[in-house]
Amino acid sequence: MDQTTSSSSSSSPTIEHRAYARVGFLGNPSDVYFGRTISFSLGNFWASAQLHPSHHLTITPHPTHDLVNFKSLDHLVDRLDSEGYYGGVRLLMAICKGFRNYCKDNNIDLHGGNFTLSYDTNIPRQAGLSGSSAIVCAALSCLLDFYKVRHLIKVEVRPQLILNAEKELGIVAGLQDRVAQVYGGLIYMDFSKEHMDRLGHGIYTPMDIDLLPPLHLIYAENPSDSGKVHSTVRQRWLNGDAFIISSMKEVANVAEEGRKVILEKDYSKLVTLMNRNFDLRRSMFGDDVLGALNIEMVEVARRVGAASKFTGSGGAVVVFCPNGPSQVKQLEDACQKAGFRIEPIKFVPSLLNEVDLKTL
Repeated sequence: MDQTTSSSSSSSPTIEHRAYARVGFLGNPSDVYFGRTISFSLGNFWASAQLHPSHHLTITPHPTHDLVNFKSLDHLVDRLDSEGYYGGVRLLMAICKGFRNYCKDNNIDLHGGNFTLSYDTNIPRQAGLSGSSAIVCAALSCLLDFYKVRHLIKVEVRPQLILNAEKELGIVAGLQDRVAQVYGGLIYMDFSKEHMDRLGHGIYTPMDIDLLPPLHLIYAENPSDSGKVHSTVRQRWLNGDAFIISSMKEVANVAEEGRKVILEKDYSKLVTLMNRNFDLRRSMFGDDVLGALNIEMVEVARRVGAASKFTGSGGAVVVFCPNGPSQVKQLEDACQKAGFRIEPIKFVPSLLNEVDLKTL
């Protein structure tokens, strides 16, 4: 199935959509600080949602991710320790509620009739690749098509619908990931306060995905030490901390400069910008928040002369090897030694169809 095609037809009324993992390429985490970012869809991993008409409205638990049958008490405890308490059912419920409330508030009529909604995902857990929002994004696409309201809900608004559903569940995040997953491809985002206040969203500018050089993804099988220490950066920013405010502006500038560099294919400058992005994050958040394992993923790439930074807030790293295949081979050997997974990044073009484009 291609990225956006629903398999809806008269013989098979099932609607299916994919939403891909994403790489926050430059400028993160400035999206929640009125900054600028560049992100792209990661074709290596995705979540899918399936919807078909049914007598009752049913949210189907995933056989692996929403496990409620266990072999023993030990199995249950081991499972909770490794995977946590939450699967995807709550995400599907939250977007159904958010979608219905948005339509009600905006006088968008929804036809009667129920459906069964289910999901699947191969996005690694806790790898900073936006696995939760991918499930929500795929489900929202199914709802848009089932109720035939895709033309009535603007593309720019959809990331906020996804974010609101996650916020309802206590997930703390920004718009960047959801924008990348709704739009697909490579996208430059400007979250300036002026735009956010006036429009309720940023200015999102798609770019040609073919402008990017070959990139690699490094991630850990068991990212155990990511996000264990609470960050004070947000509070310091709110308190007017001059160091955090100036550093966050510099992170946003990395994305702005990165846009020019990508458009000109000036890949030598890209090395500097990727490394600078991570160094700024590290100086603001500190090593305890970043986690030793996450820092090692960045360092293993830097030791072979590659540029590297987080794809999100940790768990996975995006790497650029400016010296080509021989450097990639060195990096693969280093990752194998360190126990990290590495794979070439697969790029995904824009996911917007003709109906979506008309809403822009």
